[in-house]
Formats: sequence, structure tokens, C-alpha cells
Amino acid sequence: MKTPPPSPPAAPLRPDLSAIADLVETGWRVLDLGCGDGALLEFLRDRKAVRGRGIELSEKGMLACVRRGLSVRQGNLQEGLADYPDQSFDAVILSQTLPFLDDPAMVLNEMLRVGRTAIVSFSNWGHWRCRLELLFTGRIPIAVDLPQQWHESPRRQLFSVTDFARFCRQIDIRIDRQVYMNHGIQIRTGRFKNLLSTTAVFTLRRSN
Repeated sequence: MKTPPPSPPAAPLRPDLSAIADLVETGWRVLDLGCGDGALLEFLRDRKAVRGRGIELSEKGMLACVRRGLSVRQGNLQEGLADYPDQSFDAVILSQTLPFLDDPAMVLNEMLRVGRTAIVSFSNWGHWRCRLELLFTGRIPIAVDLPQQWHESPRRQLFSVTDFARFCRQIDIRIDRQVYMNHGIQIRTGRFKNLLSTTAVFTLRRSN
């Protein structure tokens, strides 16, 4: 009997997902909102013994998650959190999805209701290249780490690291840990995080 060929190595995680994985502790209970093809949940399950669940809207993403053997439900994440009791998870993850939400304050508050920690990643339109493109071309810039034309679906709202920090203060959410990236590489930004980072990853907690 022939030995089956070895499975191909898993594709590397997207840089912001890798940064998120570093913020998740071994054995945590994790809910991934808008989990896509399930690459992050699979990584956390296999490498960190995480008990993970996901919510994904697209049928393509759902099928990919099923093939990975993941526990994922199909649905709109802006409506799907009501079914979960308070503090059901150690962390709730929202990667590159925040700009597409109609009510981000509600979703972030729900994330911190069902989880002890919320972890979010998003592209930063305050980066210097975005500023220069708008200044010299008069055109809305494209995010460096997640290119998409303004007219493509799904439509999103542009914001910067500074916008998000101010928003969190307004809704009484505390930014706990911060990771800044430039073209997929983690960087030290000092006071110039809004100018130098192309993507940010934050962990969030209740202010009180």
C-alpha cells in the first residue's frame, strides 16, 4: 500500500493575522468575526490549542472553513452576537472588517460584552503615502496593505489610527495593546504612528 503524499504546507498568515495570533494566549476561547476562509482560526487551533468559533457571511468563506474542519456559522456579524452570553470568550477578533460596519460602536461594545478582550486590525489612511496621494492627485488613496478601489464592493469608510483612538475614547473603550505595521512588517513608530503605519492591530478593553 502506497503512503499518501504529505499535505502541502499551510500558506503563511496575512501579516496582520500573524500579529493577532501573537496576541492570543494558548488555550483561549476565541470568536473570529468575519473569519473569511478560516486561516486564522485554523492556525490558532493547531498552534495554540484555541477553542475557536467564527461568523462568516460569504458562502465561499463558509465552504473554506468547513473544509478546514472549523466551527463557523453563516450570518451577519452585526446581528449574530446577540446569541452569545456575556463573557463567553477570552477574545473576540475583528480583522480588516471595521471599515465596512454600519454601526461600529455597537459591534465593538458587543465584542466586549461576549469577550474579555477585543482584537481589531485595520488599514491606516493616515499613512504619509495616502496623504501625499490625496494632496497631489486629488484622488482618494488606496490602502497600502489592503488595496481596493473606492467603488468596489463591499464599500467601506476610510479612517486613520488617530480617528480610531478618538472614537474609542468617545465610546469609553480603552486601547490596551498596540501593534503597528508597515508593508507587513512590525515597526516602532514613537509619536509618528499615524504617519508611518500602514496597518494597526489593537487589543481593546472596557474603560471601567
